[in-house]
Parts: sequence; C-alpha cells; structure tokens
Amino acid sequence: MSVNPGGAVEIRRALVRLRRTTGLPVAFGGLVEPDRSRIRISELSGTATTSLLALAVTSGNGLGGKAVALARPCAVADYSMSRQISHEYDAAVAAEGLRSVLAVPVVVRRRVRGVLYGALRDARPLGDRTLTAAVDAARDVEQALVVDDEVRDVLVAARAEPRRDDTSTWEQVREAHAALRALAPRIGDPALRADLLDACALLTPDAVASKGIALAPRELDVLACVAAGATNAAAADRLGVRAETVKAYLRSAMRKLGARTRGEAVVAARRAGLLP
Repeated sequence: MSVNPGGAVEIRRALVRLRRTTGLPVAFGGLVEPDRSRIRISELSGTATTSLLALAVTSGNGLGGKAVALARPCAVADYSMSRQISHEYDAAVAAEGLRSVLAVPVVVRRRVRGVLYGALRDARPLGDRTLTAAVDAARDVEQALVVDDEVRDVLVAARAEPRRDDTSTWEQVREAHAALRALAPRIGDPALRADLLDACALLTPDAVASKGIALAPRELDVLACVAAGATNAAAADRLGVRAETVKAYLRSAMRKLGARTRGEAVVAARRAGLLP
C-alpha cells in the first residue's frame, strides 16, 4: 500500500491529539514507504528544529524501528543512554533535544503502516496513562486507513465499465455505488472524498438534467442503499445514522420524486439519472 496524502493528514491529526491528551510537548510520525521496510518521518508537531523531518527509520533500528519490528508500543526513559535500542538516529534525536521517547505502531490488517512518536526533553519514565493515550491516537489512524483502503478497493471495482444487459454485473455496480456513497462522509481527506464522489458520478447514467429533480446528498445516499436492496435498518447501519433518520430522508426523497413507495422512488431516481 502506497503512502498517500490522506494518510499524512490522519498522521497530522493524530499528532495533535497525542500532544493534547498526553501533555507531551513534541510529537512526530510517518507512514511506511511504498514497498519498503522503513518509515519516513513526514509530520512534526511541537518540534524546535527540522532534524527529524524526512528521516528514514528502518525496521529494527532505533526506537521506532523496534516498534515496527515488534508491532507493539515501545518507550525509553533516556534515548541516547538506552541499551534497549540501537542508536543509528541519535544525532537527529539529540539535535531536537529529546530524551524520553515513546513510539506506537499503526497496524492495519496485521501490517505496520506507520509510527507515532511522543517525546519529552527531559529524562524520565513515561507512565501507562501516557502510553495508553498514544495508543488511542494510533487507533484513530488505523481506523482512517481501513476506510481509505475500502474506498480505494471500491474505486477500482467501480471504474470497470459494466454492460447494461448483464443483470448480475449491473447489480454489482449498484451495490458499489451504494458502498461509495456510504463511505464518502467518513473520509477525512477532502481530495479523496471528492475523488470518491466523482467515481459515484461515473456509475450513474448520463442524466437528462435530472428532469429538474434535486435530491439532498443524504437522500441520495439512502436511495442508493435502498436500490442495493438494503432495509432501513441496514441502511442506517451502513450510513452511521438512526433508522428513524433513514425513514425521514426516504420520505423526503419519495415526495420530491412523486413516489408512493420506496420501490417507485428508486425507479423514478433511475429514470432521472440519479442512480445507476
């Protein structure tokens, strides 16, 4: 999996959270480079220098490399004096004046995808509460990367040109369309979210100006789920809202489309070019 801008955004957000929840003055981190067993430090927060920026940390080396190799959090009370780690990166760490450091791996589907670091400029042990808060920040990144992976997988499937006379293939397209629309609100990176919605548009017919019908994004999300065969409860679970909310959006969409049933609403939306 390649390093991507969306992942960098999530690392940046996690560093802000890590500093806020732990009180550590310095945080930094990065993602695994494409097809390499090393981390590239790309994000800094609270640093006084750029000595750590773009540092390539190889698996097994230093504190971060140890966290990558073991796939578990690691910490040292005094980085330069620690016998628990190797010391390939002492110069960069010393230039920033760091002493007590922790490193937490970001693990997605059993693969380390990045590392978050937190640090103090004095030598003292970091407590369990600090380490737990750092692990929680890493979990946020893991969840965001899982969503990114799901989006990219669906995008790959969605870009295949379906034959309209192939019923099973077209049903798969409708399911992909519903999945894309459900994932869109969960994407933190605006560029990736825009790409995803563009892919949604590729899956809908070349509409005739939608016949003047305009549905709100969430109304269209609900209809896409219904078109893929989801119940109200299933649509609510997929979209992360309550079933009553789904019903409200569905009623509104039906009114705009002049439909009496959910099935009629789906048919009307397809005729208007709003759904595949």
